[in-house]
Amino acid sequence: MSGIDWMVMLGTLFAIVAYGIYKTRNVSSAESFILGDRDLKWYTIGLSIMATQASAITFLSTPGQAFDDGMGFAQFYFGLPIAMVLLCVFVLPIYYRLKVYTAYEYLEQRFDIRVRQFTAFLFLLGRGLAAGITIYAPAIILSIILGWNLWLTIVFIGVIVIAYTMFGGTTAVSQTQKQQMIIIMGGLVVAFIVLASKFPVDVSIGDAMNVAGKMGKLEIVDLEFDPSNRYNIWTALFGGTFLFLSYFGTDQSQVSRYLSGKSLTESRLGLLFNGIFKVPMQFGILFVGLMVFMFYQFTKPPIHFNPSNMSYLNSKVEYKDSLDTYQKAFDEVFDLKQVEIQSMMAAIDIDDESTISSSQERLVALNQKDKQLRSGVDSLLMSFGAKYADEVPKIDKDDSDFVFITFVMQHLPQGLIGLLLAVIFSAAMSSTASELNSLASCTTVDFYKRRFGDSKSDTHYLNATKLFTLGWGLTALLFASFASLYENLIEFVNIIGSLFYGTILGIFVLAFFFRKVGAKAAFIAAIVGELIVVTIFALDHYGVIEIAYLWLNLIGCFIVLIVGSALSFLDNSKDLKFVSQQE
Repeated sequence: MSGIDWMVMLGTLFAIVAYGIYKTRNVSSAESFILGDRDLKWYTIGLSIMATQASAITFLSTPGQAFDDGMGFAQFYFGLPIAMVLLCVFVLPIYYRLKVYTAYEYLEQRFDIRVRQFTAFLFLLGRGLAAGITIYAPAIILSIILGWNLWLTIVFIGVIVIAYTMFGGTTAVSQTQKQQMIIIMGGLVVAFIVLASKFPVDVSIGDAMNVAGKMGKLEIVDLEFDPSNRYNIWTALFGGTFLFLSYFGTDQSQVSRYLSGKSLTESRLGLLFNGIFKVPMQFGILFVGLMVFMFYQFTKPPIHFNPSNMSYLNSKVEYKDSLDTYQKAFDEVFDLKQVEIQSMMAAIDIDDESTISSSQERLVALNQKDKQLRSGVDSLLMSFGAKYADEVPKIDKDDSDFVFITFVMQHLPQGLIGLLLAVIFSAAMSSTASELNSLASCTTVDFYKRRFGDSKSDTHYLNATKLFTLGWGLTALLFASFASLYENLIEFVNIIGSLFYGTILGIFVLAFFFRKVGAKAAFIAAIVGELIVVTIFALDHYGVIEIAYLWLNLIGCFIVLIVGSALSFLDNSKDLKFVSQQE
């Protein structure tokens, strides 16, 4: 990186942190630290909610999803607006009426301390794991691309986040996230403009999109019902909606964002803002990834995007020779693709359907050959990892998370590289800060303060929350230091959430609507639901069954509802009544 890139990146990051510290210099009570002064406007709430979910993983992995599979991943977010409307109508009024610090306080009022703390424990477990991933994921990729030490990269991200989160609490998180989202959106626009300018002079955006469509990259909606397919419309609308209901309605990292609102109306507008603009934002990120794919149809891409893996293969003669053979064949396929793409664009211009169809068939065949060659390199990496397991770290053959950052580092001009890196670091900081703040708040309110009550002063609880922030930050750093990559980082985070969110959502639905279900039935149902979800996931992981992880959210929720209702029915010997908490 050049000196100007360092200046842009570090200047942007430290300006955001300084702004957050300045805006929260007067935080002096536990309530202000956990919920702020409950004075946030709807647009700050909306941007903060978006920034909490949009981690660095989003900006590293999502473009890689589009590069590999096209725009189909956009379906994942189709259930988001539905979830936002339901939360605005049914959930927010309850939280505001009860004036809770955390979502889980309500569960003790409705059930008992066991249900409250078991649900809070599930949140701490899932969100604690996710916090480590949101630090580790960008750190390992950036350390490889930039040549930095992995541990120092993890510490660089973690220390900055811990510092301003400890200083200002939830207000610092919300205020910095507002600036971070502005930087993130600006960076995406810049990336798109640069990508468009990098196409050959005789290739327009329209030409590129026409070719992408013929290559099957613009297929957004998949109507086929297949529970094993992670990304079709049914998985999104059912599994995805339940995931978002639980994440935004019961996850303290999100609940604390809108509980800081000036009023119920401001919080509702913030959630609706997220529901309206989050889908277009994700669509835009995917579209940038698609543009990267099209850019590499005219500019020769690496046969494998992870430079660390390539250096491993080049370090041993027996693997280097095989890699060179694959590379030569890959270059030949690229040249043939150039001919077919030019032929297809010319045929599209004159509406020559016959030529378009034949070029499309040949291009599909060449793309298949391209994938086979890349798979050959993957096989080399697996062989290398097995043979030299004592000499090198565990090798991850999947390189989709490196696609976008490779384009940034190799093809963006000076200054813009620093800006896009600031985008990635900002996203890592924003999501991690929310997680640490919510983990500390939940630990203080649902466990520590619940234990000692009014016997401790407000200042004591303020300092305790800051110490818990530090403790969870160090825990996340520790986990990040020993974590390993999954197939795709954004999927990994969503899988972690899906393991717990269905059960948590089921508990809250019982609390909100099933007034005849008691504490004992809810507690047993929660344990049964979580055990079944984990069992199903394990069976899928080992190939016994096939089911997309998003369905775990719906399954977990309904198991809790069914078991809780059945136990209550047996206990009371009468039918349950479906009654709204608001009635």
